Amino acid sequence: MPRVLITSHTFRTLEGNHEARLTRAGCELVISPYPRPATEAELLPLVCDVDAALVGTDAFTRRVLEAAPRLKIVSRFGVGYDAIDVPAATELGIWVTTTPGTNEHSVADATLALILMLARQLVPAIEHTRAGHWDRRPTGLELRGLTLGLVGFGRIGRQVALRARAFGLTVLVHDVAPDEVAARELGCRYVALDELLRAADFVSLHAPATPQTHHLINTRTLALMKPSAYLINTARGELVDETALVEALTSGRLAGAALDVFKQEPPDPHNPLLALPNVLPLPHMAGVTAQAGQQMATLAADNVLAVLRGERPPYPVNDPPTPRS
Repeated sequence: MPRVLITSHTFRTLEGNHEARLTRAGCELVISPYPRPATEAELLPLVCDVDAALVGTDAFTRRVLEAAPRLKIVSRFGVGYDAIDVPAATELGIWVTTTPGTNEHSVADATLALILMLARQLVPAIEHTRAGHWDRRPTGLELRGLTLGLVGFGRIGRQVALRARAFGLTVLVHDVAPDEVAARELGCRYVALDELLRAADFVSLHAPATPQTHHLINTRTLALMKPSAYLINTARGELVDETALVEALTSGRLAGAALDVFKQEPPDPHNPLLALPNVLPLPHMAGVTAQAGQQMATLAADNVLAVLRGERPPYPVNDPPTPRS
């Protein structure tokens, strides 16, 4: 009986038959005791005798992978795999998979919601009204005629652009692999990163976490942005130097931010970003709607079951020369 470690808390709590599909296929489920991403030290005793792992953003480092002699696949519930040492997995014959095409609509919807909340100052208005005030003075901005800068123009970035154009926003995009055809179809224009940061009223991050994008938003790049501009991050916390962001937000260098992701998740309760009145913090939930979650769960289970049958998984991110059997 193959043993499948499940560390993704969302996979475990979603309604649906995804867990039942694994058990009907003869799998024994090993449930992580942690309701959050597990650290390297926490994973080591969990992986020693499992054949597959269905994971969130847990730390699947080389050390963890080397401690799992039976492990054939790390199936990511989601699309980002920066917490997995993919070169080590490939070397060891372990498949790494994701669930592409499942959450771009959810993340794009959330991104536009956050832009609207920041532009119209909806959270302060709600809080003031609940406190018994009735303040109808003009506040906030309508989106028509403003500029949105998208850093990253993949599946999610393009869905954000599609929605943004409907609101009358001018959309500038920056990506290391430009797709001019997609940009033209969506009415967007490619520009250099510095130009985007100087021009945008809203900067929305949709890039992966890589060594090249680490702290892409830092003291230098924040200084390029308008003092009236807002930063939205629904991508990865590693893209932002949080210390520099706190300084920009508290000094008036930046008007505000909406953050669905943090460098440490869950963030330290004393993280100053959580207490700033001009920050909208969320618990990494932009991509987790009922529809997206169910699609992710189905694809993550598909990947596991294919590998356990000795087949190539449908959604790999690596290609081990000699996959474990």
